[in-house]
Amino acid sequence: MQQLPNWLDTIFHSGATPYVSDLYPKLGDSVTIRVRVAPDVPIKRLFLRTFPDGEQHFAPLKSAENGWYEAQLTIAEPVVHYRFVVESADGLFWLTAKGAQLHEPLDTFDFRIIANYTAPDWLHETVFYQIFPDRFANGDPANDIKPSDFEYRGQRPKTFAWEQPPDPDTIFSLIFYGGDLVGVRQRLSHIEMLGINAIYFNPLFTSKSNHKYDGSDYDHVDPSLGGDAALERLREELTQRDMRYMLDIVPNHCGYAHPWFTAAREDPTAPEAEFFTFSSHPDQYATWLGVWSLPKLNYNSAELRRRMYGNADGVLRKWLTGGFSADGWRVDVANMLGRQGETQIGDEISQEIRAAVKETNPNAYLLGENFFDATSQLQGNQYDGAMNYAGFTHPLLYWLIGFHLRAWGLGEEIWSDVPFSTQALVDTWRERMAVIPWQIQLQQFNLLGSHDTPRIRSLVKEDDALHRLAVAVLLTFPGVPSIYYGDEIGMVDDPHLDQRGCMIWDEDRWDNDLLAFYREMIGLRRTSSALQVGSFEVISAESDHFAYLRQSPDEIILLIANRGAPIENFTLSLAMTNLADGLQLSRFGTSQTVTIQDRSLVLSEMPKGALIFRS
Repeated sequence: MQQLPNWLDTIFHSGATPYVSDLYPKLGDSVTIRVRVAPDVPIKRLFLRTFPDGEQHFAPLKSAENGWYEAQLTIAEPVVHYRFVVESADGLFWLTAKGAQLHEPLDTFDFRIIANYTAPDWLHETVFYQIFPDRFANGDPANDIKPSDFEYRGQRPKTFAWEQPPDPDTIFSLIFYGGDLVGVRQRLSHIEMLGINAIYFNPLFTSKSNHKYDGSDYDHVDPSLGGDAALERLREELTQRDMRYMLDIVPNHCGYAHPWFTAAREDPTAPEAEFFTFSSHPDQYATWLGVWSLPKLNYNSAELRRRMYGNADGVLRKWLTGGFSADGWRVDVANMLGRQGETQIGDEISQEIRAAVKETNPNAYLLGENFFDATSQLQGNQYDGAMNYAGFTHPLLYWLIGFHLRAWGLGEEIWSDVPFSTQALVDTWRERMAVIPWQIQLQQFNLLGSHDTPRIRSLVKEDDALHRLAVAVLLTFPGVPSIYYGDEIGMVDDPHLDQRGCMIWDEDRWDNDLLAFYREMIGLRRTSSALQVGSFEVISAESDHFAYLRQSPDEIILLIANRGAPIENFTLSLAMTNLADGLQLSRFGTSQTVTIQDRSLVLSEMPKGALIFRS
């Protein structure tokens, strides 16, 4: 069986500069495409293969200085995709965004450049902090939910004292702790101290639950969170601190108590009746995954589209303007939006949402929740990025703790305590990045955990080295990193509330060493051009460790991650890179420097965890 020759690993291209001269070209521009080739590689010629107007075209790359090969690429189409052909004494090979191939690959894995693409200009320097509002800080007890406020399925809500275990018979969604926007405003100094410059809020709109994914309206902030005025005041404070925030919206479904659904149930001829799908009016209707309290919205309705985003005062427009001026939207279950049996208009709806959002605020971040393959939504005409569970979070966790797969309606777990091989991790990362343009990869929302998943500290069984390894990878990986509230102080899953426990404000219970590590890593991310926009190159994938490079024209970052026992006399080969002998690298967080010798990095020990080197 023919194998790829090792020297192919030394031929490298990326969608980042300096491999592409302009990350955001206009239609009709010409960009320089560059390929890095190590000395003494037995290639005869390199060709740039493009596909103008549906017919392939080959152009030879010309040899430039210091092992670089170059060609000009005209951006003649809205999306230009390309790959390389390597002609050598060992055979003919193809180089795509997925890597070198023995066979002629599908266009799916070609490098891609979007013409006339405008990215939110603040994202590259941003680190998000996710807040589940009810559990972060209670700033105004006067607005706490009271049992007399409403009834749900025969039970009434209750606000418990901060961190007090809830009554065992209370419905999970009716357990409140009084967290509100006043509390967030009072605690902004903590967030700012971390180096965070953007907040992602779980839903704030009026609702009868603590999670608020069952909205009773899209028009007001819930009174228990402080109401509209509290969000406007918070917006002012964030602006003063040069911070941003993103709202969470659920356009796929609403709550049972929403006035639209009430009107639809009361009168089948009401305008709102077409917003829903009744199989038998009024009590049988389409829902989100069979949950009766979450009726699914039907986007075959032109009026629904107008109210959600089409009108000038549509929901998705309103909150981006005026005193609220949110900086972006996270769209809940974006993978399910506009999809209902024979009706499959999700792409159409997402494109219309994008048009409305970008028309209202071209600099807004539009993020879609998608746990699965979001490829079709990440081509530049729908979402700026997805919550990158599939392309970042899950493969890293599978490598750290083993394979654990859950699905709605599956009563058991598909699992294996045998962790992913390092090669499986790397292959998953490469493949997920290969199918979207690099411009979009830089906007992917990377996270270790959220309100929907266990806390990272619990997943690694409170292994501090593995926790720090995961954080180091999060903050050095291509995309936009997000920290889940409390992870920075070592919070673990609450025995009663799971990952949605109350933020611990007793500083004597904080892991201050971990907090300092988070601050250092966030600071590195916020100041590093290589981490913000640089190329991504995996240079080693061994049984228990991997290494990758991030490079920009003026900086190099090298990360080595080891999930196993410490390795004495550790040597990392750099033969496939452009890092030359004599180059000094500083070990991040220490005063130590190392010098590359014999195309290798030699360490007396590679500890369990992660090391970062920077030039």
